Amino acid sequence: MTPTIFQHPLSYADQLDSRSTDCINLVVIHCTELPDLATARVWGEKVIYPESNTGNSGHFYIDRDGRIEQWVPLDRVAHHTRGYNPNSIGVELVNIGRYPDWYLSGHQQMTEPYPAVQIDSLAELLVDLVAQLPGLDRVAGHETLDTDLQPALDDPVVMIRRKMDPGPLFPWQDLLSKTSLTRFSNDANN
Repeated sequence: MTPTIFQHPLSYADQLDSRSTDCINLVVIHCTELPDLATARVWGEKVIYPESNTGNSGHFYIDRDGRIEQWVPLDRVAHHTRGYNPNSIGVELVNIGRYPDWYLSGHQQMTEPYPAVQIDSLAELLVDLVAQLPGLDRVAGHETLDTDLQPALDDPVVMIRRKMDPGPLFPWQDLLSKTSLTRFSNDANN
């Protein structure tokens, strides 16, 4: 079944680097670490790269009710995972994560589960993307690709993970059972 995808391009989407979709071989799963889709949109529209007048965003956003929005076309490089953007698709799941104290030492637990309808929409999206993109064969969580540590804001002696999404409550086995994608690892073979 082809998922319903609502087109909602970011104001700067056409300014992002263009690419051939033939190079896409990876999907990176994120969570917004924000309370709702509207707040994610505000953050997505923020220009943080003045040289290109663009910001951080994923290609797709999936709300808790399963609604899928596309903010960046597949033939554009979104800024979602350092070092992996040119060949990947970023998918953001609305989830509170560590919000609002992302980098405080005592607030590093992610406690919001992912609703089944959200994961079902994600699986439908991934199946559709695999059908469109012959080179797409892997999926990873953001935390697998960005393993950097940084000092906690409230205690610089304590080092915390910069990125933890989609986090320990993400249902990897359920998702992988619904798609043909294999889970990316940082082994030398990948």
